[in-house]
Amino acid sequence: MADAKLSATFLPAHASPHPMANPGYGKRSAPDQLRRTNRDFAHLPPREAAIAGYIDRLPDGADISVKTLAKTLPYGQCALRTALNNLQRAGHLRRGREHLADSGTQRWITRTWFTRTARDDVWWAAFTRGDVPEPDSEPERRRPTRSRAHILLAALGRTAPALSLSEADCAALAPLVTEWFARGATDDAVLHALTNGLPTPVHHAAALVRNRLTTKLPPPPEVRPPLRVLECAKCGVPGRPEALPGGVCGACRGERAPDRLPAPLQASTIHAHAAEIRAAMSQRRRERTPA
Repeated sequence: MADAKLSATFLPAHASPHPMANPGYGKRSAPDQLRRTNRDFAHLPPREAAIAGYIDRLPDGADISVKTLAKTLPYGQCALRTALNNLQRAGHLRRGREHLADSGTQRWITRTWFTRTARDDVWWAAFTRGDVPEPDSEPERRRPTRSRAHILLAALGRTAPALSLSEADCAALAPLVTEWFARGATDDAVLHALTNGLPTPVHHAAALVRNRLTTKLPPPPEVRPPLRVLECAKCGVPGRPEALPGGVCGACRGERAPDRLPAPLQASTIHAHAAEIRAAMSQRRRERTPA
């Protein structure tokens, strides 16, 4: 395929790794992509397919600006700029800005989102609203033999001997503790909820733990959707997704701007017109009144 030939021909084994952008910038992989195949970019012209295949294999955070790509790929900046715009039009790329909800600042980060799975304007609009699930921030790892929740329950008897649990009890109650962790609870918070103010004696440790894990379950954390704005691929003006079909604004597509409404009259002009009308009406009444 074109992308494989590009990598083999122009990127020898001794070539330096592709440069990374400053932290927080560079390539961002769009979520919910299909598995990589040899036909991902077969619908594109050879140049665009080769560039898309190269970008697809770069890690998140890689610098995919025109200047950097021109130093690595056998294309000039003008050709690369055109190719990236074509990839945007085909649904593989979008440019925009994103505000990080947990940053505690008003700073907006410039983003370039890439997807090997072509997306239409409807999907990109949903992504801008935060209606598309985000990928896991960490790669999949082999699960440990015992989960974090299971380990906490197994050690519960060390903190409160009256709550010593069997292996079967730990396995049955672990999903309840996992739900606490999913809602942001720490190990200390779970232990406090389970051990604070225990009755004397504890007749059934597993039943008491189950009751407390159920009745004291904290509310789910507030989920705030990301703030994203897409930008025109040509002029860079921000806009709503529906105003940027194919990633290009109406002005850059050559559409005529709607006629502007006439500017509102000044108050002094309105008063002057009213005075003229009143004077004219008064003059007509005098002319109609017999002498």
